[in-house]
Amino acid sequence: MQARVLALVERLREAGVEVSVGETLDAGRAVAAAGVEREILREALAATLVKDEADRPTFDPIFDALFPLVGAARPKGKRPRRGVADGEPRGVGRGQGDGAGTATRPAPEAPARRADAARRGVGRDEAEGRRSRRARAHALATRPFAEFTARDMVEARDLVEELGRRLRGRLARRQRRGRRGRLDFRRTIRAATAHGGVPLELRFRRRRPGRPDLLALCDLSGSVAAASELCLGLIAPAAPYFRRVDLFAFVDRLCPVSIEAGHVAPGGPLDLYARSDFGRVLEDLWRTQSARLGRGTIVLVLGDARNNRRPPRADLLRAIRERVKTVVWLVPEPRARWNTGDSVLSLYAPSCDLVVECLDLVSLVRAVRAAL
Repeated sequence: MQARVLALVERLREAGVEVSVGETLDAGRAVAAAGVEREILREALAATLVKDEADRPTFDPIFDALFPLVGAARPKGKRPRRGVADGEPRGVGRGQGDGAGTATRPAPEAPARRADAARRGVGRDEAEGRRSRRARAHALATRPFAEFTARDMVEARDLVEELGRRLRGRLARRQRRGRRGRLDFRRTIRAATAHGGVPLELRFRRRRPGRPDLLALCDLSGSVAAASELCLGLIAPAAPYFRRVDLFAFVDRLCPVSIEAGHVAPGGPLDLYARSDFGRVLEDLWRTQSARLGRGTIVLVLGDARNNRRPPRADLLRAIRERVKTVVWLVPEPRARWNTGDSVLSLYAPSCDLVVECLDLVSLVRAVRAAL
């Protein structure tokens, strides 16, 4: 059922209906309360996913396609006649003439010429399609997260899947190098003297330490939710290249999450309409996840550090930094807005090894690669 609800959300977004992460979570809770009675389920999902009554005509046919009536029969009197396709004029395709005789048949000359022309046309269409997709992907990758629409988010998930594959390939290459160690140039030259200076035997330095742990904290409050969802989708598939990966989302409390079909799936209570409180999140992290914070841990934070003037608890981030390998903070907000209003980034930045501006997918991928 969860897969069908996610498919419904995807179809609605593709049709231009804006559905937020919070509304998707509300829809999951509504399904649990409504049960499997079809019309009750329809109204429950419509109540959570359709904000504007003008979108209801879009919702209903998509719902009908994904939640069809079981055992629906063909209306009486509508069974097609044997041998005649629906909507096909009698006699067409069955050898009967239509009064035109052979004059309407295609000329028998040069079938190879027609096939070659058709292939060239298909080739041009495919090339044009590839250019169009590349242009769209580039436009999407450089579009600021703040300007994303519901349709952009649908397409960005597919693009993040491709970018995630590239990131995994990079991590795999690094892991292979780590298994054998770096080339030791001096030892290699020394061994080559026995072969007339030809380096037939390569010597490597000792292996690097084992794989690191990754702990990611992503802010799902409305202002940065798009960047956080895409960041989680980017790093979640890279889990095999770390010893352990822990993904968390937050608004005012810490919540474990996973990525399912490109969507964030919370593993506990997550109030997307609460007021941001990163200080409280740090308290939750220190209290419940201290055992996960070791010398081999990379802590990755994505958020705007806007704390609604609540206690920032920067002392806890300093204590975390003393335990872990690296703390990296990704900020999906223009640098000019840092430390304005209720932003307290200047209190957290001294405890970070790297603070990076990430306004679009290009800069997000670059920052994640630098962090990992």
